[in-house]
Amino acid sequence: MALHLLCVGGEDHALRIPFLTALQNRGLRVSAAGTGAVSPFTKNGIQYHQYQFDRFGVGLSDRAAMGQLSQFVKHLRPDVIQTFDTKPNLFAPLALRGAVPVVRTINGMGWVFSSTELKALAFRPVYLATQRLAACWTAATVFQNKADSRFFHRHHLLGKSSAAVIGSSGIDVDAFETARARTAPPSELRAELGLDDAEIVLTVSRLTVQKGIPTLLEAAKIVHQVRPQVRFLLVGPRDSEGPFAVDQALIEQHAPYVIATGARSDIPALLGIADLFAFPTEYREGIPRVLLEAGLAGVPIVASRMPGCDDVVVEDWNGHLVPPRDPRALAAGILDLLQDPTRAKTMGQRSIGLVRREFDLNVVADRYAALYRQLLSCGGPNDGRAVRQSSSKIQ
Repeated sequence: MALHLLCVGGEDHALRIPFLTALQNRGLRVSAAGTGAVSPFTKNGIQYHQYQFDRFGVGLSDRAAMGQLSQFVKHLRPDVIQTFDTKPNLFAPLALRGAVPVVRTINGMGWVFSSTELKALAFRPVYLATQRLAACWTAATVFQNKADSRFFHRHHLLGKSSAAVIGSSGIDVDAFETARARTAPPSELRAELGLDDAEIVLTVSRLTVQKGIPTLLEAAKIVHQVRPQVRFLLVGPRDSEGPFAVDQALIEQHAPYVIATGARSDIPALLGIADLFAFPTEYREGIPRVLLEAGLAGVPIVASRMPGCDDVVVEDWNGHLVPPRDPRALAAGILDLLQDPTRAKTMGQRSIGLVRREFDLNVVADRYAALYRQLLSCGGPNDGRAVRQSSSKIQ
């Protein structure tokens, strides 16, 4: 009988549909639960169950979400639970208390360990204590980057669960290449966006303070003074980001050299016209998918020196790593590559092989499928003999 996996996430869980499909192709029976829409999963033949919690707060909705997850598990009777995102990673172990093996993937440390706000600082001890408690009923913890793995070991947040590093949820290389091949000619896209023959610095991100958008806007102002023909293209949602959203008026202050398009589905096409990809996050990322897409497109990258980013970007090899919250350093990194396009192109091409070797969807799915099967073969959710794997970056 096929191993039945229930994969639990939040509102952007649909982004993991390729990962779930890849697991199905490896003989697993896959169900999913999340807070986003049902239709993307239905279209892909994945049984989906919707639940709700407050992404921005703590309260009764969290308790209700744990109750819903418990009911899902009683009804579906999965062999393994896989969770992504901070709250689901806590909800499932605490709700199930060892009834089913839980594999949690730490895809970043989130706002609590990224923000310098007093509220975030005050909540850190609570986060650590809750993670230690959840570890009591966790079978295995997967990290998407090495820095988070070191953090959990250092702060004793693993309990008796095994640990593995598996970079990202994988990128479907073939699908990405197919999407690029089907895009409209670059001239049409440039005309649509009013870019003419400008040099383009592309950023794909939620437009929030934590993602470093104010820092990027200040850096764009500096770059504009040196190279006025450069256009910064900001692609991503703003209105859905609640209290973390960047003020629209702040973005508009930097027109016309900053263009915010909102969310778009043609990222491969946009990467095809980009001279450089900028990712100024202040957030403790897992492995940012957009960096993998930029790398696969052969676009040089300037990113913050933050966990997750430095698993993809190697300083002065395929891009630059700069301190977070430092617009001058970000501008300097951008200008360095724009002023030497031949060197920048060479750097961008180096990322292609790295992404194919380490982050291809098939590589990642194989590692997860092996983890689930070896975990079950060991006989228990907290059996320390569960498989220990690692994914290393080749520089």
